[in-house]
Amino acid sequence: MTGFSRLLPALLMATAPLAVLPVVAAEEAAPAPAVDANAVAETYAALLERDYVYPDTGRRYAAAIRAAIAAGRYAPLTGAALGTAIDADVSAVSPDGHLRVRAPDNAAPAPGGAAPVKRPPRVPVEQAGWIAPGIAFVRFNVFPNDPAVTATAAKFMADHADARAIIFDIRTHGGGGMDQMDVIFPWLFAKETRLVTMATRASVDAQGGSPIDGIPSMRKVAGAAGMVTREHWAMPNGDARLRDARIYVLTSGATASAAEHFSLAMKHTGRGVLIGDPTAGANHFGRGEELGGGFTGFIPVGRTYDPATGQDWEGVGVLPDIAVPPADALVRALTELGVDAAEAKRLSDAHMPSAPMERRKGRVRAPAR
Repeated sequence: MTGFSRLLPALLMATAPLAVLPVVAAEEAAPAPAVDANAVAETYAALLERDYVYPDTGRRYAAAIRAAIAAGRYAPLTGAALGTAIDADVSAVSPDGHLRVRAPDNAAPAPGGAAPVKRPPRVPVEQAGWIAPGIAFVRFNVFPNDPAVTATAAKFMADHADARAIIFDIRTHGGGGMDQMDVIFPWLFAKETRLVTMATRASVDAQGGSPIDGIPSMRKVAGAAGMVTREHWAMPNGDARLRDARIYVLTSGATASAAEHFSLAMKHTGRGVLIGDPTAGANHFGRGEELGGGFTGFIPVGRTYDPATGQDWEGVGVLPDIAVPPADALVRALTELGVDAAEAKRLSDAHMPSAPMERRKGRVRAPAR
């Protein structure tokens, strides 16, 4: 999802004891190894051909990349320019909201492009608490694979179990996994409820590479040939206090991947009302892979979809129930709950996200474990 991405983490260098080293003349120092652009591209092509969620599209991606290799287009490129060129060739075959080749952090920007801006890590949870009498509010910016964040989400639900309404603000939510969802959903449903369906390439599942295998809320079911299909279920926790609470979900064009999974689950089941803009349209879930030379690529290996229609949201997003500009979504939710318009505007201003509320290429996190 998701779909639902974490690229391989950087290794931390341990501090070594001080040692006396021999002096080496500058001319004797070994030069840094050059990146073989064609090898990076071929590794990506092979992975897409083997594992991409749609086998035929994966083969077409691989053919386009190999044609560019044969034409010599990649060989002179380095850094971000190489990643940009490969991305362009792949997108020309079939756009995918998760596909991206990422250059090493210290790589030069593409010609004409700005140097990458290093942003601080996004805070997963913000402004959790009571926003008005009987109304709880929480903003999730990401669903990380982090037990501490999962515990925070669980505590928020328990601490606000007497709410008459909960507003989930996911207008700046870039994606992630399912851990936090699986401590939220048990509070909201009176009976076991099928939320969404997720299908993974059978070849990936057979390798033990499915990012959703082994999750307790997932149930394997019969599905399309060549795919392993699982359904995501909400499992009630036995506490009925929030079963009738009104649920609002605030969305924008920056609501991506796992956040779209959350949105579709609320919309498909009728449990929550979506307010804002259509979501980003980045459906496919998968995993990060090393491509060599410090380059990494995200390989979408599955898709998440509405079990009633079989439709996913790739390229189109999950549509809101109430369409308003994202900046006005909280005002609308609060007035729907009976808060005076002037007070709703004041509260909205005080709870406005600081991150952009529109889709930014390459900012999607897909479910991965």
